[in-house]
Amino acid sequence: MTKALLLGESWTTHMIHQKGFDSFTTTEYVEGGHQFAGALRSGGWEVDYLPAHTIESAFPTDPAWIRQYDLVIISDVGANSFLLTRSVFNRSQAEPNRLEIIRDHVLAGAGLLMVGGYLSFAGIDAKARYADSPLAALLPVEVLRHDDREEHPEGVVPAVVDAAHAALGGVGSDWPALLGYNRTVAKPGSIVPATIGDDPLVALGTAGAGRAGVFTSDMSPHWAPPQFMEWAGYAPLWQGLAGWLARK
Repeated sequence: MTKALLLGESWTTHMIHQKGFDSFTTTEYVEGGHQFAGALRSGGWEVDYLPAHTIESAFPTDPAWIRQYDLVIISDVGANSFLLTRSVFNRSQAEPNRLEIIRDHVLAGAGLLMVGGYLSFAGIDAKARYADSPLAALLPVEVLRHDDREEHPEGVVPAVVDAAHAALGGVGSDWPALLGYNRTVAKPGSIVPATIGDDPLVALGTAGAGRAGVFTSDMSPHWAPPQFMEWAGYAPLWQGLAGWLARK
Protein backbone atom coordinates (compact mmCIF):
# COMPACT_ATOMS: atom_id res chain seq x y z
CA MET A 1 0.00 0.00 0.00
CA THR A 2 1.20 3.53 -0.79
CA LYS A 3 1.96 5.40 2.41
CA ALA A 4 1.99 9.12 3.25
CA LEU A 5 3.09 11.15 6.26
CA LEU A 6 1.14 14.35 7.02
CA LEU A 7 2.97 16.83 9.26
CA GLY A 8 1.36 19.89 10.87
CA GLU A 9 -2.14 21.24 10.15
CA SER A 10 -3.14 21.65 13.80
CA TRP A 11 -3.36 24.58 16.18
CA THR A 12 -4.22 25.62 19.72
CA THR A 13 -6.13 28.86 20.35
CA HIS A 14 -5.88 30.43 23.80
CA MET A 15 -8.44 33.23 24.30
CA ILE A 16 -8.78 35.89 27.00
CA HIS A 17 -12.37 37.00 27.61
CA GLN A 18 -12.53 40.40 29.32
CA LYS A 19 -15.89 41.38 30.84
CA GLY A 20 -15.54 44.63 32.70
CA PHE A 21 -13.42 44.04 35.81
CA ASP A 22 -13.30 40.27 35.32
CA SER A 23 -11.66 38.02 32.77
CA PHE A 24 -11.36 34.32 32.08
CA THR A 25 -9.59 32.16 29.53
CA THR A 26 -10.59 29.33 27.22
CA THR A 27 -8.43 27.07 25.10
CA GLU A 28 -9.34 25.20 21.91
CA TYR A 29 -7.28 22.58 20.07
CA VAL A 30 -8.08 21.79 16.42
CA GLU A 31 -6.68 19.24 13.97
CA GLY A 32 -7.46 20.44 10.45
CA GLY A 33 -5.88 17.61 8.47
CA HIS A 34 -8.45 14.85 8.89
CA GLN A 35 -10.49 15.61 5.76
CA PHE A 36 -7.29 15.72 3.69
CA ALA A 37 -6.12 12.43 5.20
CA GLY A 38 -9.56 10.94 4.51
CA ALA A 39 -9.33 12.09 0.89
CA LEU A 40 -6.08 10.16 0.43
CA ARG A 41 -7.35 7.12 2.29
CA SER A 42 -10.41 6.97 0.04
CA GLY A 43 -7.96 6.60 -2.84
CA GLY A 44 -6.18 3.64 -1.28
CA TRP A 45 -3.45 5.48 0.63
CA GLU A 46 -2.33 4.72 4.17
CA VAL A 47 -1.80 8.01 6.03
CA ASP A 48 0.01 8.73 9.29
CA TYR A 49 -0.82 12.16 10.74
CA LEU A 50 1.54 13.96 13.13
CA PRO A 51 -0.04 17.23 14.33
CA ALA A 52 2.29 20.20 14.71
CA HIS A 53 3.04 19.86 18.44
CA THR A 54 3.92 16.16 18.11
CA ILE A 55 6.66 16.60 15.52
CA GLU A 56 9.46 16.88 18.06
CA SER A 57 8.39 13.76 19.98
CA ALA A 58 6.82 11.50 17.34
CA PHE A 59 9.18 12.17 14.41
CA PRO A 60 12.21 9.96 15.15
CA THR A 61 15.66 11.22 14.23
CA ASP A 62 16.64 7.80 12.84
CA PRO A 63 16.59 8.31 9.03
CA ALA A 64 15.53 4.68 8.55
CA TRP A 65 12.10 5.49 10.02
CA ILE A 66 11.03 7.84 7.23
CA ARG A 67 11.85 5.33 4.49
CA GLN A 68 8.43 3.70 4.95
CA TYR A 69 6.75 6.76 3.39
CA ASP A 70 6.28 7.30 -0.34
CA LEU A 71 5.14 10.90 0.25
CA VAL A 72 5.74 13.53 2.95
CA ILE A 73 3.22 16.39 3.26
CA ILE A 74 4.04 19.53 5.26
CA SER A 75 1.09 21.82 5.94
CA ASP A 76 0.87 24.98 8.03
CA VAL A 77 3.73 24.28 10.42
CA GLY A 78 6.91 26.35 10.40
CA ALA A 79 10.51 25.24 10.12
CA ASN A 80 11.11 26.01 13.81
CA SER A 81 8.88 23.11 14.85
CA PHE A 82 11.37 20.77 13.18
CA LEU A 83 14.50 22.61 14.32
CA LEU A 84 13.84 23.82 17.88
CA THR A 85 12.87 20.79 19.90
CA ARG A 86 13.05 20.83 23.69
CA SER A 87 16.35 18.92 23.52
CA VAL A 88 17.89 21.67 21.41
CA PHE A 89 16.13 24.77 22.75
CA ASN A 90 15.93 23.92 26.46
CA ARG A 91 18.92 21.62 26.98
CA SER A 92 21.31 22.71 24.18
CA GLN A 93 21.72 19.12 23.02
CA ALA A 94 22.69 18.49 19.39
CA GLU A 95 20.50 16.15 17.37
CA PRO A 96 19.89 15.32 13.69
CA ASN A 97 18.09 17.95 11.61
CA ARG A 98 14.61 16.61 10.78
CA LEU A 99 14.32 18.81 7.69
CA GLU A 100 17.57 17.36 6.39
CA ILE A 101 16.15 13.88 7.00
CA ILE A 102 13.12 14.78 4.86
CA ARG A 103 15.34 16.36 2.19
CA ASP A 104 17.55 13.29 1.90
CA HIS A 105 14.50 11.01 1.75
CA VAL A 106 13.06 12.99 -1.16
CA LEU A 107 16.37 13.14 -3.02
CA ALA A 108 16.53 9.35 -2.70
CA GLY A 109 13.20 8.95 -4.51
CA ALA A 110 10.22 9.93 -2.31
CA GLY A 111 7.70 12.71 -2.91
CA LEU A 112 7.30 16.00 -1.04
CA LEU A 113 4.22 18.24 -0.97
CA MET A 114 4.07 21.59 0.82
CA VAL A 115 0.53 22.94 1.34
CA GLY A 116 -0.09 26.60 2.12
CA GLY A 117 -1.14 28.29 5.33
CA TYR A 118 -0.10 30.94 7.81
CA LEU A 119 3.00 28.89 8.71
CA SER A 120 3.92 27.50 5.30
CA PHE A 121 6.50 28.86 2.84
CA ALA A 122 7.43 32.29 4.32
CA GLY A 123 4.21 32.63 6.30
CA ILE A 124 2.76 35.34 8.48
CA ASP A 125 5.44 37.87 9.48
CA ALA A 126 7.86 35.53 7.60
CA LYS A 127 7.83 33.20 10.64
CA ALA A 128 7.59 29.92 8.73
CA ARG A 129 11.15 30.49 7.44
CA TYR A 130 11.38 27.83 4.75
CA ALA A 131 13.44 30.06 2.40
CA ASP A 132 16.61 29.19 4.31
CA SER A 133 15.63 25.62 5.16
CA PRO A 134 17.08 22.40 3.71
CA LEU A 135 13.83 22.00 1.74
CA ALA A 136 14.09 25.28 -0.19
CA ALA A 137 16.23 23.86 -2.99
CA LEU A 138 13.80 20.97 -3.52
CA LEU A 139 10.63 23.01 -3.96
CA PRO A 140 9.57 24.01 -7.50
CA VAL A 141 8.98 27.59 -6.30
CA GLU A 142 11.10 30.29 -4.72
CA VAL A 143 10.02 31.00 -1.13
CA LEU A 144 9.89 34.71 -0.34
CA ARG A 145 11.68 36.29 2.61
CA HIS A 146 8.82 38.47 3.82
CA ASP A 147 5.19 37.93 4.80
CA ASP A 148 3.88 36.15 1.70
CA ARG A 149 0.16 35.96 2.46
CA GLU A 150 -2.32 37.03 -0.21
CA GLU A 151 -5.62 37.58 1.60
CA HIS A 152 -8.72 37.58 -0.62
CA PRO A 153 -11.86 37.83 1.54
CA GLU A 154 -13.82 38.41 -1.68
CA GLY A 155 -12.63 35.03 -3.00
CA VAL A 156 -10.24 34.33 -5.87
CA VAL A 157 -10.91 31.59 -8.41
CA PRO A 158 -7.94 29.45 -9.52
CA ALA A 159 -7.06 29.31 -13.21
CA VAL A 160 -6.33 25.84 -14.58
CA VAL A 161 -3.57 25.97 -17.19
CA ASP A 162 -3.35 22.24 -17.93
CA ALA A 163 -6.50 20.36 -16.89
CA ALA A 164 -5.13 17.15 -18.41
CA HIS A 165 -2.09 17.00 -16.13
CA ALA A 166 -2.25 13.85 -14.01
CA ALA A 167 -1.41 15.78 -10.82
CA LEU A 168 -4.78 17.59 -10.98
CA GLY A 169 -6.70 14.34 -10.71
CA GLY A 170 -9.03 14.99 -13.65
CA VAL A 171 -11.10 17.57 -11.77
CA GLY A 172 -11.48 19.88 -14.77
CA SER A 173 -11.15 23.65 -14.87
CA ASP A 174 -14.14 24.83 -12.82
CA TRP A 175 -12.74 25.17 -9.29
CA PRO A 176 -14.30 26.87 -6.26
CA ALA A 177 -12.90 30.18 -5.05
CA LEU A 178 -10.28 30.27 -2.30
CA LEU A 179 -9.85 33.00 0.30
CA GLY A 180 -6.09 33.36 0.14
CA TYR A 181 -2.74 31.73 -0.51
CA ASN A 182 1.01 32.07 -0.04
CA ARG A 183 2.67 34.03 -2.84
CA THR A 184 5.67 32.30 -4.43
CA VAL A 185 7.65 32.54 -7.67
CA ALA A 186 7.86 29.52 -9.97
CA LYS A 187 11.41 28.33 -10.59
CA PRO A 188 12.59 27.98 -14.19
CA GLY A 189 11.68 24.56 -15.53
CA SER A 190 8.93 23.88 -13.00
CA ILE A 191 5.49 22.73 -14.13
CA VAL A 192 2.59 25.03 -13.14
CA PRO A 193 -0.72 23.40 -14.12
CA ALA A 194 -2.83 25.77 -11.98
CA THR A 195 -2.40 29.39 -10.94
CA ILE A 196 -4.13 31.78 -8.55
CA GLY A 197 -4.01 35.51 -9.04
CA ASP A 198 -0.69 36.04 -10.82
CA ASP A 199 1.05 33.30 -8.85
CA PRO A 200 1.43 29.50 -8.79
CA LEU A 201 -1.27 27.50 -7.04
CA VAL A 202 0.02 24.07 -8.05
CA ALA A 203 3.67 23.76 -9.04
CA LEU A 204 5.65 20.58 -9.64
CA GLY A 205 9.22 19.53 -10.23
CA THR A 206 11.87 16.90 -9.71
CA ALA A 207 14.25 16.75 -6.74
CA GLY A 208 17.08 14.30 -7.22
CA ALA A 209 15.45 10.91 -7.70
CA GLY A 210 12.22 12.20 -6.14
CA ARG A 211 9.56 14.77 -6.91
CA ALA A 212 8.40 17.90 -5.06
CA GLY A 213 5.25 19.95 -5.41
CA VAL A 214 3.29 22.75 -3.80
CA PHE A 215 -0.33 23.71 -3.34
CA THR A 216 -0.03 27.29 -2.16
CA SER A 217 -3.49 27.65 -0.62
CA ASP A 218 -4.97 25.69 2.27
CA MET A 219 -6.26 22.15 2.70
CA SER A 220 -8.72 23.36 5.37
CA PRO A 221 -10.29 26.62 6.60
CA HIS A 222 -9.85 29.50 6.60
CA TRP A 223 -8.38 29.89 3.10
CA ALA A 224 -10.28 26.76 2.02
CA PRO A 225 -13.95 27.72 2.50
CA PRO A 226 -16.85 25.25 2.75
CA GLN A 227 -17.40 25.36 -1.02
CA PHE A 228 -13.86 24.03 -1.54
CA MET A 229 -14.02 21.49 1.27
CA GLU A 230 -17.34 20.11 -0.07
CA TRP A 231 -16.30 20.26 -3.73
CA ALA A 232 -16.55 16.96 -5.60
CA GLY A 233 -13.00 17.54 -6.82
CA TYR A 234 -11.49 17.84 -3.33
CA ALA A 235 -10.49 14.18 -2.93
CA PRO A 236 -9.55 13.55 -6.60
CA LEU A 237 -7.29 16.63 -6.59
CA TRP A 238 -5.31 15.51 -3.56
CA GLN A 239 -5.17 11.94 -4.85
CA GLY A 240 -3.85 13.20 -8.18
CA LEU A 241 -1.19 15.34 -6.56
CA ALA A 242 -0.12 12.59 -4.18
CA GLY A 243 0.00 9.97 -6.91
CA TRP A 244 2.09 12.12 -9.26
CA LEU A 245 4.55 13.11 -6.56
CA ALA A 246 4.99 9.53 -5.35
CA ARG A 247 5.13 8.18 -8.93
CA LYS A 248 2.10 5.99 -8.23
